[in-house]
Amino acid sequence: MRYTNQDGSQRSFPLKHVLRRQTGWHGERQPRSGRTGIPVPVVHNDGADLHQYQHDTLTWIGHSSFLLQLGGLNMLIDPVMSSSLGGVVPRNVAPGLSWSALPKKIDVVMITHNHRDHMDVPTLKKLGPHPLYLVPHGMRHWFLKNGFPQVQELEWWQQTQVGNAIMTFVPAQHWSRRGLMDMNTSWWGGFVMEHDGFRLYHAGDTAWFEGFRDIGRRCGPIDVAMLPIGAYAPRWFMRHQHMDPDDALKAFVALEAKLFVAMHWGTFKLTDEPLNEPPIRLRDLWHKLQLPQGRLAIPAIGQTLEFPRLDLSMALSAE
Repeated sequence: MRYTNQDGSQRSFPLKHVLRRQTGWHGERQPRSGRTGIPVPVVHNDGADLHQYQHDTLTWIGHSSFLLQLGGLNMLIDPVMSSSLGGVVPRNVAPGLSWSALPKKIDVVMITHNHRDHMDVPTLKKLGPHPLYLVPHGMRHWFLKNGFPQVQELEWWQQTQVGNAIMTFVPAQHWSRRGLMDMNTSWWGGFVMEHDGFRLYHAGDTAWFEGFRDIGRRCGPIDVAMLPIGAYAPRWFMRHQHMDPDDALKAFVALEAKLFVAMHWGTFKLTDEPLNEPPIRLRDLWHKLQLPQGRLAIPAIGQTLEFPRLDLSMALSAE
């Protein structure tokens, strides 16, 4: 089975575009900007507060990887703890949480799709078979074959409940692949996590698409939206699969979410823009539109956002 986006598209760029991207040929040679080793905000987090778990928290590990503590559960989303992607793409900065800083028990691991910067096999092997793995439809066989018996695959809009938390797998505009012959043989998407009326959304990898309005309408109101802002250049190639800051802000508005949490930047050099450019562009756009500063969070790698159980809209308006 080959999966598609909501509009029926699969991979939105032909082979000639892939070759054009790899050779850097844009009608004339264009030097690729940026490099690894560029400083990005990092804070030390020894995990001491996370081990106590006094209230709901969200900690950015880097790229699209988060530790979410919600409703008494410790959850990892797209965990990538390795120093490189397949030994090819080095990590720009270390993970925001070390293995020892993670809570001793991880209850749930959510995988948005099978690309290597979101599904890192060495990390999964170290996490082991004990968490419940929530994965897109088409990936269950891989997890069972590789020693992860507690796995549940989800279709778009399908919900599952773990403890008192409800997770919904929602659409994204992207694609999947790990080998030469498995293009789009598993789905891709994002997750909405809800407990006691508090909802967080992780978009996974996605381009802009009208589906954001559906997610906000069907799963909302969304309190916290983790949206990707990096890996977008050149736009002629990347716009079909990744958002830039303009698209991410458009998605935030379409979702009608309360808090924008930026992700998918600063960790791996995957595309042409400088690693530290995405948050600069996002802040400029935010300021230009005169949006409330309290509704934008661009966390440092390792930073924990705390969500005491109160009305988030009241907390934001008080800032």
